[in-house]
Amino acid sequence: MGLVVDLVSDLGSYSNDSVACQYCYLVLIQQRFFHAQQQDTSMACIGKWTLLMSIALVCGCSAILGQSEKRKVHIVYMGNSLANPEKATSLYQKVLAKVLSGKEEVARSMVYSYTASFSGFAAELSTTEAASISKMPGVVSVFPSSVKKLHTTRSWDFLGLSTTSNHGLPTGGSNIIIGVLDSGVWPESESFSDKYLPDPIPSRWKGTCVSGDSFSSSNCNRKLIGARMFPNGYEQNFGPIIGPGEYRSPRDAEGHGSHTASTAGGSSVKHASLFGLAEGTARGGTPTARIAAYKVCWFGSCTDADILAAFDEAVADGVDLISSSIGGSPQDYFSDSIAIGAFHAVQNGVFVSSSAGNSGPSVYTATNVAPWLTTVAASSIDRKFTSSIVLGNSLPYKGVALNTISLSNPWYPLVSGEAIRNASSPLANFSKYCYDGTMALDKVKDSIVVCYGGVGAPDATVLAAGGAGVILVDSFDKSVGFAFSLPCSVVGTADAKHILKYINSTSFPVADILPSITTVDDSLVPQTAIFSSRGPNVITPDILKPDITAPGVDILAAWSPVSSISGESTDNRSTSFNIISGTSMSCPHVTGAAAFVKSFHPEWSPAAIKSALMTTATPLDGDKRFNKDGPLGYGSGLISPTKATDPGLVYDADTTDFSLFLCGLNYTSEQVQLISGFSNFSCPEEVPSVIDLNYPSIAIANVQGSLNKSIIRTLTNVGFSGNSTYTVHIQAPKGVSVTVSPSCLHFDAPYQRLSFHANFQANSLPSEQVYLSGALTWTDGIHFVRSPVLIWPASFTVQ
Repeated sequence: MGLVVDLVSDLGSYSNDSVACQYCYLVLIQQRFFHAQQQDTSMACIGKWTLLMSIALVCGCSAILGQSEKRKVHIVYMGNSLANPEKATSLYQKVLAKVLSGKEEVARSMVYSYTASFSGFAAELSTTEAASISKMPGVVSVFPSSVKKLHTTRSWDFLGLSTTSNHGLPTGGSNIIIGVLDSGVWPESESFSDKYLPDPIPSRWKGTCVSGDSFSSSNCNRKLIGARMFPNGYEQNFGPIIGPGEYRSPRDAEGHGSHTASTAGGSSVKHASLFGLAEGTARGGTPTARIAAYKVCWFGSCTDADILAAFDEAVADGVDLISSSIGGSPQDYFSDSIAIGAFHAVQNGVFVSSSAGNSGPSVYTATNVAPWLTTVAASSIDRKFTSSIVLGNSLPYKGVALNTISLSNPWYPLVSGEAIRNASSPLANFSKYCYDGTMALDKVKDSIVVCYGGVGAPDATVLAAGGAGVILVDSFDKSVGFAFSLPCSVVGTADAKHILKYINSTSFPVADILPSITTVDDSLVPQTAIFSSRGPNVITPDILKPDITAPGVDILAAWSPVSSISGESTDNRSTSFNIISGTSMSCPHVTGAAAFVKSFHPEWSPAAIKSALMTTATPLDGDKRFNKDGPLGYGSGLISPTKATDPGLVYDADTTDFSLFLCGLNYTSEQVQLISGFSNFSCPEEVPSVIDLNYPSIAIANVQGSLNKSIIRTLTNVGFSGNSTYTVHIQAPKGVSVTVSPSCLHFDAPYQRLSFHANFQANSLPSEQVYLSGALTWTDGIHFVRSPVLIWPASFTVQ
């Protein structure tokens, strides 16, 4: 990214000397604090933690990254739930007793027992003890409990779910229960009011509301029907959870969990806004759905042990859907807490959606890529927030920001951070980034400062020095709005050159930064968000990821009033609604859309709902700048919830299909038996191809030389008419011959299943390191069941 290029070039002259190490230490400490405030969610922090680790290593600051060797929390995964869950904990203790000495040590080591939807436990183990357990019979995998991060309303109108229509669903959604794994919930928010929910809580609900800091069972109601917390894994890693800045309870101190929960299933709230920005009706995709909050993230960190415990409880409680806007680096599926939890949730009929991550626009960055969960990218909507900058020469420049603060005077001195460097600072060469100590404070006071984006928070530095405002230069992208702790507007490098030229052309340059305004424009067609992680799938390239995209840029939803709007501790503004961006925001949109579909079709499997969402999605305009990655960026396209209620046909899949898929990944029959719970299962002698998983998209990866590949898919008739005929329309990738047999499918009855084969041939693929895209669409003249096709050569690399 452009921000990084500028920063790294400045670091070049300091490599491996003490000044660089001082700088590394400074930004690492600064960023740790910044992340604690920002939850690593809003896009001000995208990718910066990875950047800082890289800087520290380049600078030779390895001591900063050092970790002491000691027992750490590990996950011992043992597959499907036991026939007698009551005996599970006793079994787990016996396993631990084989590597630990005495009952007391076993008791101290145990962090969680997983017994409801799958088998296993979390315990403190040394590397040697973990290795010993991994070799025991009945154990699928043992892996360290790593720390994952949170991936941080007009959007529903944009998707075709207006508040003026119930879409045939006056109260049906009230039987749907959405579980949200996140940072908790602010129960007093209007988004969680049960005022318009006359129906009683579904009798199948087995969950509860646990008490804790500033939270009791009375905080739940017929809307927020459950709230649990899972602190054990975090506390084993980081020590006791003690405020300020956090509640040891389901209460949300960060705002992220309230935001995602209200996006998925929040009640309708009129006149919601962020201090006037984006004013309108905020609501979830299924406003009558019930919500259960599972707090797994503390101070922005979410451990595998806590995530698995929440999945286990959520399935046992009776949720219908799970939304998880959390992620880490891609792992083998059964060394990944979200993949494990999702597998068993889906096995129990629970739909799971998860965020793709915020590491775009590079390819091979998508996370949460297991085929049984729905992986969600982020895209923009037809709204943006602009904050104009007016210079003393009367020339205006339109920046992007969530600027809700008005300057008290019409004009303020305008200076460049680079031009007012503090020569006595060892970090003076970094003054253009406005880092603490790099600028002459007397020049900053009561001035608007031009700063370049890098790491840290230049607005906080300028504010602390008494500055009036910031013009932030982003050399890569200015499509996402951010809130800042003082008046600020983000401009691109082209406008920055004009602004700097003006500064140098007069002896007393001045400027003003105006509050943001909301702009709705149909021409702002959806684009894949610059930050949204792209495919291919690094674990199984022949499964296209992400699956789908949904709004994730500048989303208004519920917020915790004790959480900083801008992420700065000095920002004391309080609000019940906030606007933030990330795949964290797009993920609950898909959860809400899935809940909407399930309210019409409660009998559908998670795979059928996923297929309906994917095959009715709208591909994004490939001519737009950030859509150039095609399906690698947005999967099947932008969700269309109303179309997904009547897809015509679906690509369904169950545990047997996923078991055969695991055979194709070289899992043994014994391992698959443990994972699936199918005691008599055996992998076929002819190992199935993973490409033949009955998936709604088609990916053919790592093609070398010529191409001759056949795949099989099976469609299930879910149309309202049992008697229907579908023909295939082929949009062949460039230079590839595609044949489908049969080319016509005639269904005689509802839920009838028919299969087809598709063959892809090419003498050679283009020599360029590019992918080829196309589509297969089955239609009866009313329904259009579209599957994207993506093919790329073995030479395809990170661009």
